[in-house]
Amino acid sequence: MEISDVRNGSSMSPLENYIDAWVAGDPDRIASAVTEDCEIIECYGPVYRGRDRVHQWAAAWFGAGGVVHRWKITDSFRAGEHEAAQWVFDFTWRGRRRSFDGSTITTSYDGRIHTLREYRTTAELYEWTGEWR
Repeated sequence: MEISDVRNGSSMSPLENYIDAWVAGDPDRIASAVTEDCEIIECYGPVYRGRDRVHQWAAAWFGAGGVVHRWKITDSFRAGEHEAAQWVFDFTWRGRRRSFDGSTITTSYDGRIHTLREYRTTAELYEWTGEWR
């Protein structure tokens, strides 16, 4: 599913809202998608604590030329305040366009993300036929 046209008018989940804000390149929307005391753990290692830090990070990332071309959720589920999703992230950073598969696990309160942890696939996927690459 493409986040920008998800659900045909019905409300997006907190994670879908967060991802849509990144695709839109909007640091204010990104910050408003998280709780004041959130904790975001990126798959590259950085930890961002609090809405102000998340806004600072997003503004700096876009200000340095970062572009999110597409962030496509391929599978997801919600159970109460918990949400998990698998996705493909297509972006440009430091002049180089890249893409990778990943997943996110979140907890949300009052429609905003409180904790978010990302994981990414670190090697190219391939069909195993009896030998490893």
